[in-house]
Amino acid sequence: MILSGLAIAGEIRKGTIQIDPFDESRLNPNSYNLRLHNKLLVYREEILDVKKPNACEFLTIPPEGMVLDPGRLYLGRSLEYTKTDGFVPMLEGRSSMGRLGLCVHVTAGFGDVGFAGYWTLEIHAISPIRIYPEMELCQIYYHTIQGDYVPYRTGKYQNNTEVQPSMAWKDYL
Repeated sequence: MILSGLAIAGEIRKGTIQIDPFDESRLNPNSYNLRLHNKLLVYREEILDVKKPNACEFLTIPPEGMVLDPGRLYLGRSLEYTKTDGFVPMLEGRSSMGRLGLCVHVTAGFGDVGFAGYWTLEIHAISPIRIYPEMELCQIYYHTIQGDYVPYRTGKYQNNTEVQPSMAWKDYL
């Protein structure tokens, strides 16, 4: 079952869901709009290797915006820190962005119960598009979970503070 927007707000008041900073005006009927931080990460290598760390560099989105090139992967992060216990967080792009050809995740829209941190966004554009820091780019929503579970507490991406490149190489150590 997906939580309604009012239920999300209620869980925030109870402390079982944390969105920081939280602004009630970004609450939707069954989701909450997350904003884009002003930092992006891009890979510098032409061929990426899953068995090793890949070189990357940070870009800063200026207040006047930045044009994204089609065919390039940009890793961004949510401006908001989120944490949840007892619910499965999910991330999707906003339809307003999708209608402009802006995709916010390739495969990582599914969060683990217990995840705490900033969401890494796998951004790509169908056509050139200008983006801006702090724009409402995506939405988070929450599923209930049934049955016993072990919460995500110590994974590769837990408690992150910055945009994170793939750490798939750690699976091969």
